[in-house]
Amino acid sequence: MNWPETFRTGAEAVQAHRMRSILTMLGIIIGVSSVILTVGLGQGAQDEVKSQIDSLGSNLLVVSPGSTTSSSGVRGGFGSSTTLTLSDADAIADSSVIPDVKQVAPVTSSSVSLVNGTTNWTTTLVGSTVNWLDIRSRELSSGRFFTAGEVASSAPVVVLGSDTAGELFTGTAVGQTVTVNGSALTVIGVLESSGSSSSETSQDDTAVTPLGSASSVTGTSGTSISSIYVEGAAESTLGAAYQEINSLLLNLHGVTATEADFTITSQEALIETANSTNRTLTVLLGGVAGISLLVGGIGVMNIMLVSVTERIREIGLRKALGATPRSIRRQFLVEASMLGLAGGIVGVIIAVIGAQVLPGLIDQPVSLSLLATAAALVTSLALGIGFGVYPASRAARLTPIQALRSE
Repeated sequence: MNWPETFRTGAEAVQAHRMRSILTMLGIIIGVSSVILTVGLGQGAQDEVKSQIDSLGSNLLVVSPGSTTSSSGVRGGFGSSTTLTLSDADAIADSSVIPDVKQVAPVTSSSVSLVNGTTNWTTTLVGSTVNWLDIRSRELSSGRFFTAGEVASSAPVVVLGSDTAGELFTGTAVGQTVTVNGSALTVIGVLESSGSSSSETSQDDTAVTPLGSASSVTGTSGTSISSIYVEGAAESTLGAAYQEINSLLLNLHGVTATEADFTITSQEALIETANSTNRTLTVLLGGVAGISLLVGGIGVMNIMLVSVTERIREIGLRKALGATPRSIRRQFLVEASMLGLAGGIVGVIIAVIGAQVLPGLIDQPVSLSLLATAAALVTSLALGIGFGVYPASRAARLTPIQALRSE
């Protein structure tokens, strides 16, 4: 019996018991769809984390001040100290000292109440330089950003986040005036929505103004700043920039690494921390889903053993007519592989449909992986073949006399 004839005979055998074949494939269908969707959920979570962190800026390092300790011994959290200054930012921006840094944006941050007539809104007032827009990878939906001249003169201008502008104005915000602690600021631009937020903060609820203007309206003085945003020259050299900034600030502050009064955070560290948890959960859930595939393979073996038992006389007749053990073994392996492959294909179809439906139900993105899909499909075929070997070998070992004498 040639291969085309073998496949035709195998397909007829599978179709002859449709309900039994469907129930046999059910374990593989569930396993394949579960594995693909589990990997898709894990990949979707990783992509979402990366997208949110990327919204902070590209090749970003954030330098934050250390913690404070009160006279009573109470220690504040990271960022509670005032150890970072404008001179630190200027030193980091010096390319002759740190060649792997592209640009720097010192930042001050405070919570203020913006007032427009009878409307008010409490938001975060950010004081920075012209580099803030590029380093944070933000764009404007209307108006413009402040200039270097306006930063130097501490011009009373402000750029609002999209959420902040929506809370204060019903129409166009550009050209309007908001008041902060009695000081008027002219709105010159509105930021495009970043689409990144959490349950506590929103990147779109902010107001950005020149450094001097922020100090003026909040009544603060001195050269201390809240943080320093640093954009690396290239993603590949971000680690080098990290080391250079760390060494520079240790020298400027006259402290050792164990006494460091600042912290440096990189995007890679944030992404790796978040993704390590997602990967662990994905592997765990994928393992559970993989058990379904194993159960499905056992189901294929069980049905093929039943099929061999039911078709003993057929096997004996074929052997009596000259069929070789190899051709008998090949026929049953083809039937088993058809069950496995068909279950895999149906499982992939269900997974694709699930990837379209699930995000709307659980508010979690699902990113289908072509590699995971192909691997699940190949695994389903391999399970069909692997668990069909024993039943096929058992059928091939039957002698014509034994088979024809069986009831």
